[in-house]
Formats: sequence, structure tokens, C-alpha cells
Amino acid sequence: MNTAASGGRRGELELAHRTVQTPVFMPVGTQGTVKAVPQNILEELGAELILGNTYHLYLRPGHELVNRMGGLHKFISWPRAMLTDSGGFQVFSLSALRKVNDEGVEFRSHLDGSKHFFSPEHSMDVQIALGADIAMAFDECTEYPADRTRAQKSMQLTLAWARRSLNHFRANQQKVVWAEEQGRKQNLFGIVQGGMYTDLRRECAERLVEMDFDGYAIGGLSVGEPRELTQEMIAEVLPLLPKDKPRYVMGVGFPDEIEAYAKMGVDMMDCVIPTRAARHGLLFTSEGRMNIKNLQYAEDQNPPDPKCNCMVCQRYTRAYLRHLMKSAEPLGGTLNSIHNLAFYLNTMERVRGELAQ
Repeated sequence: MNTAASGGRRGELELAHRTVQTPVFMPVGTQGTVKAVPQNILEELGAELILGNTYHLYLRPGHELVNRMGGLHKFISWPRAMLTDSGGFQVFSLSALRKVNDEGVEFRSHLDGSKHFFSPEHSMDVQIALGADIAMAFDECTEYPADRTRAQKSMQLTLAWARRSLNHFRANQQKVVWAEEQGRKQNLFGIVQGGMYTDLRRECAERLVEMDFDGYAIGGLSVGEPRELTQEMIAEVLPLLPKDKPRYVMGVGFPDEIEAYAKMGVDMMDCVIPTRAARHGLLFTSEGRMNIKNLQYAEDQNPPDPKCNCMVCQRYTRAYLRHLMKSAEPLGGTLNSIHNLAFYLNTMERVRGELAQ
């Protein structure tokens, strides 16, 4: 692991399905797909590690079905590395009807209103069945703003659930569909919570490190707080995490943010922004953000980003992409998504090159 003076570091993350170069940006494949982008295109763009969402895949098509199909890698035809989140964030953000107690969370599906229960043990069972290279401990994502009493209670619950997640995972991880393949193992990361209180963040991080997870994530950020506060929380936690284990900040961010966090020493980041923004016509370019739906691009024969070598910028014009969006053609969202993902992945490739020097 090479560490730059800025705090950023270059490394390799050895996972069951791929050795991933870090710092890495991970496209989000919520329901077994990075929205509108085929897997072969993701490979061509250089994506090494993508996400699957435990909550959504549990509800549809169901983790047991995915397991019978040989696990999530085989089910979605993705041969490279994959991470599944714990389902905690979606339970808290998508389900208006939920009841939290020490055992776990009872909630109603956002699809049909059916009742379900997620405990740390159940989250582990679902993630083991899905079979991603990295699973996440079940946590409670603290909302913003949250007063100190609320943040402390949430942090304590996250710690209790982290221990239960780890114990159940260690006792059952051999059940992962590819466990019999020699030299391969599924990893489990703990998640640091604590709201926007530095002492709570430090306490949570230190106690998680004592549990000895395979890696550590910082959760509960980019939930509405100012960017300066996000950076403060990351800067507070990073020095407390083991230098020889991966450090992951969940759910961030815009291109300039992921570059800044990588140079602070963050190894892994994910965000839905590149594909979500793309579906609304927002492109990230070397010249700044571009709303391709604007009238000024109606007859613009230039590529979306003259400095980008992605397959979209090599072939299509701004005028054509605007036409697709104004016509509500699905191809518009696909092409925009491919470009934005290329921009994010190329940003990380550039940062890795700078850190290696």
C-alpha cells in the first residue's frame, strides 16, 4: 500500500473474483443491474467492483432464488468483484412503516406492503446466499439532523448489531455458493456510525476495530449534511482505522468529492449519482456539469466531452443526445450513463496514477 503525503494511498484489494486496484469507485447495481448499462459495457469501461442491494434483491427476486441460480455473480453474469450492502439504509429510507428494537427492524415492503423482519443474522444469511465478495454488517443509518441522544442510541445499536453480524457471519460464511473454491472467502466490513458527533464516531470506530472486521466503512454520510461536515467526519475516522485494511465511505459523491476523499486516504466509494443524473440529462465533463437537455445543444455537433475517449464521446454529438432526452428515448439514459460512469472511473484511474508517483 503506497501512501502519498496528502494521505491518499494506492493499493490492491484481493477479493475472490478479482484483485481490485484502489482507490476505486464502485458503480451501484441496485437490483442486479447498473441501471441501463449492460455488464459487457461495464467491463469495457474498466469497472472492477460493483454493488448489489440486499434489501431490493431480498424482496425481488429473492435471495434463495439467486442462491439456487448459483449466486449473484452467475445470476447477473458478472465475473468481477461485487459488494452487497446490509439492507439497513433502504429499510430506514424506503419503508415509512417500520419498528426498530434491539433484535432488528420490522418493516413493510415498498412494493406490496407485505411485512418483513431484518435482524443482523438475517441480513448475513441473505448476503451469504447472494454470495458477493464483500458483505456489510447490519447497521442503523443515523438520519440528519439527529440530536446527540438519538445519534448515541443509534451508534450503540449499530455496535451491538455489528457484533451479532460478525458472529453469525463467521459461523456460516462457508455456506456461500463458491466457498468450496480453494483460496476464496467472503469478507465482512463493519460500518462506523455516530451521526455528526466526532466523539461518537471515534468511539464507534475504535470498538469496531477491536472486533477485527475484514474492512471498515464510514456510513451515515451524504444524508443532507453540509459537505464540510462530511469531510470532517471522514478526517476524524480515517486515522483510527487499520492501515492494512480497506477503508470505504458509503454513498459519495460528485466527481470532485470522490477525488478529494481518495486523496484523504479513502480506498472505496460508491454512489448512484452518475447513473441517476444521467437519466435526467446531467453529464459530468472536463468542462463542468452539462444539462444536455438545454436548447443551446440542439445543433451542437461536438462530442459531450472533447477530452473524453469513452465510446459515447467517440461516436455521438451533443445534439443527438439532446434529441434522445427530449424524445424520451431510453437510449438517451443509457448513453448518458455510460459517459458519466466513464468519467467517474477515469477520474479514479487518474487519481491512482497520481498516488503512484
